[in-house]
Amino acid sequence: MSDHVRDLVSVREATDRLLAAIGTLDNAAVTESSRLPGWSRGHVLAHLARNADALVNVLAGHPMYVSAEARDADIERDAPRGLREQVEDVRASADRFQRVGAKDADWGRTVELRNGVKDVASQVPFRRWIEVELHHVDLGIGYELEDLSEEFTQREINFLAKRFRNHPDLPPLLIKQDDGRMISTGAVQPHSLEEIKDGTAPTPLGIVVQGRQADLLGWLAGRRKGDALTVDRGSLPTLPPL
Repeated sequence: MSDHVRDLVSVREATDRLLAAIGTLDNAAVTESSRLPGWSRGHVLAHLARNADALVNVLAGHPMYVSAEARDADIERDAPRGLREQVEDVRASADRFQRVGAKDADWGRTVELRNGVKDVASQVPFRRWIEVELHHVDLGIGYELEDLSEEFTQREINFLAKRFRNHPDLPPLLIKQDDGRMISTGAVQPHSLEEIKDGTAPTPLGIVVQGRQADLLGWLAGRRKGDALTVDRGSLPTLPPL
C-alpha cells in the first residue's frame, strides 16, 4: 500500500474520531472558545470543512483558496452555525476529499498550496491528517497531544523540524527525544548528526531541546510553551509562525 493511500485511511480514521467527539456536544458548546486565540469551536470546525475543500482544489490543480481574504470570510461566515450543520459540513467535506483522493492520479506531481508553498501531491493526505488531528486537540474537548499515535507524532515532529530547517530567524537547534532520537533544525547545524551521535563533533552544537514526543510536538506546532522541555546551551527560542 502506497504512503498516500495509507495516509488517506489515517485521515478517515482521524475524521471518524473527530465526528464522534463533536457529536456529543451541543449548540452552546460550539460557540465557546477553542484553544486557538480568537476562535470559537465553530471557527475551528468551519476551518476544517473549508480546508478539506481547499485541498480538493489543490489536488485538482486549482488555487487552494481564491484569496486569503476569502478564506477568512468563509470561516467567519460558517463559524456561528449550529452543531448539526457543523457536523454535516465536516462530514460532507471530508467525504469529498476522500473521493478525490481515491482517484487514479499522478501522485508524484508537484502541487501548490497557500502562500506559494509547493509539495508533492502524495503529501497532501498527510497534510490533511495534520489538520484533523491538531484541530481536534484545539477544540479542547478531551483529546490531547498525548492521545495522538506515535506514528503521527513522530512524522509531524519530523515535518515541522524540516519546515524550520535553515530558517534565518532561528539559531541551530538539536531536538532530542527521550527515546534517543535526534533531529537537527533551525539555522544550518555546524555538525552532522553522525558527528553528534558518535561524539566526535566539537562544541558548540547549538541549542539542545529535549523532551517527550507530545511536549516537543506541542512546542513545534505552537500548542505548548515548552515549559516541560529541557534546554541546554542556551534558552528556548521563540519559533516563527507556521
